[in-house]
Amino acid sequence: MSVKSIAVGEAARPVPTLSLADAVAIIVGIVIGAGVFRTPSLVAANASSETAVLLIWLAGGVVSFVGALCYAELATAYPHSGGDYHFLTRAYGRPLAFLYAWSRITVVQTGSVALLAFVFGDYASQLVPLGAYSTSVYAALAVVALTALNVLGVRQGTRTQNLLTAVEVSCLVLIIIAGLMWAAPAEAAAAAETPAAAGSGGALGLAMVFVLLTYGGWNEAAYVSAEMTGARRNMAWALILSIGVITALYLLVNVAYLRVLGLEGVARAEAVAADLMRGAVGERGAQFVSLLIAVSALTSANATVITGARTNYALGRDFRVFGFLGRWHRGANTPVNALVVQGLIALALILIGTLARRGFETMVEYTAPVFWCFFLLTGLALIVLRVKEPRVPRPFRVPLYPLTPILFCAVCAYMLRASLAYTGVGALVGVAVLLTGVPVLWLARRRQPALAEEDDENLS
Repeated sequence: MSVKSIAVGEAARPVPTLSLADAVAIIVGIVIGAGVFRTPSLVAANASSETAVLLIWLAGGVVSFVGALCYAELATAYPHSGGDYHFLTRAYGRPLAFLYAWSRITVVQTGSVALLAFVFGDYASQLVPLGAYSTSVYAALAVVALTALNVLGVRQGTRTQNLLTAVEVSCLVLIIIAGLMWAAPAEAAAAAETPAAAGSGGALGLAMVFVLLTYGGWNEAAYVSAEMTGARRNMAWALILSIGVITALYLLVNVAYLRVLGLEGVARAEAVAADLMRGAVGERGAQFVSLLIAVSALTSANATVITGARTNYALGRDFRVFGFLGRWHRGANTPVNALVVQGLIALALILIGTLARRGFETMVEYTAPVFWCFFLLTGLALIVLRVKEPRVPRPFRVPLYPLTPILFCAVCAYMLRASLAYTGVGALVGVAVLLTGVPVLWLARRRQPALAEEDDENLS
């Protein structure tokens, strides 16, 4: 099938084809990744009791819900394939928005794709090893395959996402059932033990860092708002329903972990889900969990590929030096050039992670501070745009304004500080790569800085 490329400024642009269910699948698929099978141990190690563990996970859901309310107003008032990039452009202007888009291309989104690909590679290698560089080979193959699927068209990408999300959620539900119904509960004495490091304010704060990282990703729905049918009506529901489903699943799976292993057992576990399934159904349970985590990482990676290319497309429409990214292909209804560039950068990061021999950890350090910095600025953009553009129709208005966005911004500021405090050299490298965007911006502005703007009516 030949796919016709449509140049910037011609009629081709994102066509609304995604349903409410598609959007929910993308959000759930991004958020429920490999983290829920690792971070519960880290949270339990920093909590004083089983009740505290569950309250911390519930608090993570509440914080995410508050953020989702803010994003629901932004995405319904300004549905656009650029997502946060578009919000930042309208609130602060193109220079800051350019740095955000640059960070997505070089740090945040491509780093997330590489990180998730490494997780997929780790667990796929446990099932079928491919030699000394098995993890990296699997990671590279995952990036190539998912990029190719999305280049074929938006329906192929979203259908794959819906299938993978259904498998992922079904497997997580199976773990919950195994923990609550099949496995024997932990001994009362073991369940009552308290990790030595738990209880302090710093420990609880660190636990929240892990929880909020595990909840992260729901904001990516903003990048497909221009492709949703009835976006002004459905986007708020997509965010609210997704956070509700994710919070319920996270609480239930932690109840299952605690019931089978107890607080101390969860805190000590290196692979908490594998330990639970081993206790419920034997050694085959551990193999099942390896498959589950591989599917979860692949699901999140596919959703990240879908949303990441949309920022690159929006950047290409605004800056002529990146104009090749701003081409939307009519037949595929997807930004093919943006997808290919994103895939190539992700492959380069996989190579770097392979040479560093600690791919996953390197990518976590690399992405976190830059992500939370721009998350904070996007939260503030809601307040700025209320003042700057008061007459823009807002089908959904965040309740308890301005307290709700202020609370969200306070959480983002805390996470920014925490991500700098708990990461190492990789964080500084990520910030340094972000700053390389400054001379690139200067060059872009010198060479006919911006493409012709669409009028506000078309943008919104």
